[in-house]
Amino acid sequence: MIERKDLLGLLQPRREEIEEILDLGLKMKARLRAGDKSLDILRGKTVTTLFYENSTRTRCSFELAAKYLGAHVVNISAQSSSVQKGESLVDTGKTLDAMKNDFIVIRHPLAGAPKLLAETVKAHVVNAGDGMNEHPSQALLDFLTMKEHFGRIGGLKVAILGDIRHSRVAKSNLYGLKKLGAEVRMFAPATLMPIGLDRMGAKICASREEAADGADVIMGLRIQLERQKGGNFPSLGEYAKFYGADESLLRHAGKGAIVMHPGPVNRGVELSSELVDGDASRIEDQVLSGVAVRMAILTLLEGGTHA
Repeated sequence: MIERKDLLGLLQPRREEIEEILDLGLKMKARLRAGDKSLDILRGKTVTTLFYENSTRTRCSFELAAKYLGAHVVNISAQSSSVQKGESLVDTGKTLDAMKNDFIVIRHPLAGAPKLLAETVKAHVVNAGDGMNEHPSQALLDFLTMKEHFGRIGGLKVAILGDIRHSRVAKSNLYGLKKLGAEVRMFAPATLMPIGLDRMGAKICASREEAADGADVIMGLRIQLERQKGGNFPSLGEYAKFYGADESLLRHAGKGAIVMHPGPVNRGVELSSELVDGDASRIEDQVLSGVAVRMAILTLLEGGTHA
């Protein structure tokens, strides 16, 4: 059982809590593969997704995870809610609490919004991405994919390439992978590499080849043009030429290395189509891992321990 009401990031949870989520996630994934999508673990509970930003993968997988666990699901989009009338996040939370919601899954453009909501409501709050801060469930599904493939996380060499500056995925991966004993390498254009990640345990590399050298995992990150003001690199074509990953880069990686990406992929920019569709790709598998790990998160926050 997770010893906390909410899952707001991976900076706070202990290694044992992360491992418990992954262990249960593997069991959930096995059940999904077997076609078992009718569990009663959250029967009678209500899960509300509260998204202030657009999403396909994260929102859909949380919704399916809740439904597969037997919960009632309510979807709220900020564009069609009372937020448009000026309602604050705190008041929205109080309203949902008054309706006896058990879980609120929130995505918000401002860092810290899930924490504010969690301090306001009795419901369990799960951070589905807050600004440039964290995206814990995405990192957990990445870990689940790695653990299923390699049988472990400890000792793995993980190269993260791309828009690290704007990536909440990169931060959650760094926090969690270091706790689990992996080596995290990062490479990006200087304009997309925040200062201080080396002090948080990342190995900052001078080239993509250095990052990929002997790596077990090459993870591309999406160029987040919607979060940028421009000027971080001359063009997408130039970015792909000097910073993107293709099959030639994969040859620098270790034997049996896999390719990952949180999606959606800008093909030919962060990753070549050959990598996305190649034998080393685990991008589609990450999607199923997402449903499974979110089933595990909801189960453990509610106090369950079984699959």
